[in-house]
Amino acid sequence: MKVTDVTLPNSVKKPASEGDTEVLPTAIAAAPDGTSWLAWVGTDEKVYLGRLGCDDQLLGTPTSFAGIDLQDVQADSTGGVLLITQKGECSTGPLCGGTSSPCNTMHMIRFGLDGKQVWDQQVTNLTDSLKGYDAGARFVWWYQHHGRLASDGENYAAYFGTAITVQNGDCVDIHEGDRMQVVSAAGKLLPDKGFEVGCSHAWTSRIVYDPAKKDFVTVCATDNQCRIAQPNPYRTVAAGTCDGTLFGGDLVLAKTGYWTAWSQDGTARLSRFTTGPAESTVQPGVQTEHPHLVKYGADRMLIAWGSGSSTQAKVLDRGTGATIGSPLTIAADEHDYVALKEYADGSVAFPATGSAANTVKIARVLPMS
Repeated sequence: MKVTDVTLPNSVKKPASEGDTEVLPTAIAAAPDGTSWLAWVGTDEKVYLGRLGCDDQLLGTPTSFAGIDLQDVQADSTGGVLLITQKGECSTGPLCGGTSSPCNTMHMIRFGLDGKQVWDQQVTNLTDSLKGYDAGARFVWWYQHHGRLASDGENYAAYFGTAITVQNGDCVDIHEGDRMQVVSAAGKLLPDKGFEVGCSHAWTSRIVYDPAKKDFVTVCATDNQCRIAQPNPYRTVAAGTCDGTLFGGDLVLAKTGYWTAWSQDGTARLSRFTTGPAESTVQPGVQTEHPHLVKYGADRMLIAWGSGSSTQAKVLDRGTGATIGSPLTIAADEHDYVALKEYADGSVAFPATGSAANTVKIARVLPMS
């Protein structure tokens, strides 16, 4: 393992608690050449983006974008894409009852190798004439809204929680579900490749691109029959219980099909599936509500979880889910919703809380021989 302290030119916003309704402070992306892109939310309603060298230290001057929350960042050979939340407008409605503000927008922002914006494509649907409290709106609110990115090598897909505005007589109700949108390399929405609403109510939206199927695969945790499911249409992956302890983890390619990590009653599970119910579910002996899962080299994957001020991890076989070797201890704290990322050299990295307001740690699990 390797943990590197990185000093940033400004402070990172640190929410009072972790959760799918709180600001995600940091995200990291692996570039093909072994470098990284680090994104973080500042204290000034901006999202910052900086390049890290192969030593995990900051290169050059970061760029910034208007944004109040960060979801994910992915990279390719000519730059990458940020998924961020920006301020939107609710208008009047009126609501049938209660409150549901704010009414924000979700954006994919394409950046080049200089870190500067190439295009900005909204993946919610608010416009000058369609506000959050207008029937048909799809926006980002305070409730379950985080998302992830995936790429097929040309197009990028965003899968995230969304608010759903529905007319109810003379007023509107706000519901919650998830939404998947695909954007071309030119920054144009590809409506035939996404869906307006998948799971509802939903949380922990996860996505991966399957090169064998040439398609994006998604899973959610949902209170629709209380399960881990594939959306659009619903297909049960694993049955759960809606008792406040059902959470989805991450989604990775298995040797055959896909592995999804999830938890119930604070116990992590790994379910392998293809197009329906899991063919196998294993318990890796991990007590956590928020298991992280990431591909780790050609034949392995890594499950990680928080343990006080450190992170614990186990290496698993990507075919069977069996544990390989002894657990690892990483001297950095994980965040329940910050993704670990795979690198071309076989390592895995994630950003963690730094020792000062303007620092972060990059924790890296080195490749296995």
